[in-house]
Amino acid sequence: MLKVNALYTEYPNDKGEIVKAAQNVSFEVPEGKLFTLLGPSGCGKTTTLRSIAGLERPRAGEISVDGVAVYSSEQGIFLPPNKRNFGMVFQSYAIWPHMNVFQNAAFPLRVGTRKFTKKEIEEKVMRVLTAVGLEQFADREATKMSGGQQQRLALARALVMEPKLLLLDEPLSNLDAKLRERMRFELKRMQRELRLTTVYVTHDQGEALALSHEIAVMSAGHVVQIGSPRDIYERPRNKFVADFVGLTNFLDATVEAPDPAHDDGYRVNSCIGQLSVTSMDKFAKGDTVLVSVRPEDIELYETRPAGPNVIEGRVDFKVFLGEYMDYQIKIGDRQILARTHPSFKSPVGESVYLKMHPGKCITIQDNTQYRKAA
Repeated sequence: MLKVNALYTEYPNDKGEIVKAAQNVSFEVPEGKLFTLLGPSGCGKTTTLRSIAGLERPRAGEISVDGVAVYSSEQGIFLPPNKRNFGMVFQSYAIWPHMNVFQNAAFPLRVGTRKFTKKEIEEKVMRVLTAVGLEQFADREATKMSGGQQQRLALARALVMEPKLLLLDEPLSNLDAKLRERMRFELKRMQRELRLTTVYVTHDQGEALALSHEIAVMSAGHVVQIGSPRDIYERPRNKFVADFVGLTNFLDATVEAPDPAHDDGYRVNSCIGQLSVTSMDKFAKGDTVLVSVRPEDIELYETRPAGPNVIEGRVDFKVFLGEYMDYQIKIGDRQILARTHPSFKSPVGESVYLKMHPGKCITIQDNTQYRKAA
């Protein structure tokens, strides 16, 4: 449906320096799917979205929808935003304060190049207001609506023109935590039911994991990994992705030999002891690697359990967080974070055993060029 190929977008900042916002960005979004651009501030995700919308003019590359180019540097094509038939919702909902809910949703129909009859406008507006659950508020002053309702109104206004593509730029960032979580489910439901082809921009990892069919993680203008939410979280391809998406423990290690006990496995000598690990890359004896282990994938025991990857440590610190406990475990001179059920109650200073499944100990690349933006 949407294809972005080798996109480069650059612009001068306030000091006249060239900001390389998008560098060789390529991805495809199938029809009816939600694709997320995820990354820290300044990584180029919003610039990429604005380039798709036609609000930024890229330096090079191609953007096409259903095989038709809306931008191509090679062919000299640049379709203006109002000709692309894309819907867009920004961080600021830009609700017109002098209009009621119906009038806000109807606004694109009344100012567009295509003319609609009064009956057509009413039918289209009520259809989208019903889709977002606001049909009973059609006559209400738009600014008297709650934050979540205004967010849904902005979405309805973007949908009323029946866009080929929906572009969302951090649309939930202005909502409080509980409402944001509720709106995630609402947005996901609408996207699935209406089969809206959507590109979503966010810096919120939880939001991206909850909403997306596929995620592109961006850093310093580059796409560093594309995959399903589960792939991004459980199989990060480099240190930046593992560190940015969720919490993890990084362990320096040296490869000793392949592990015959499981496919794609190696035995390594890590900074906390001997481990069996899983890798998507090939290594030789003596290679240095970085091992990533998520805190929730570390099991804690008061007595030594059977099986591989059992390491003894000492409870250095613990924090009760309601549905789980965070334990800081001291192993030699290293601190390891483990996340476990509150029923585990070993006191500070006591010895405990850590057990890590080899399939959850992932070797990754230490790509220092992909660093977090300030």
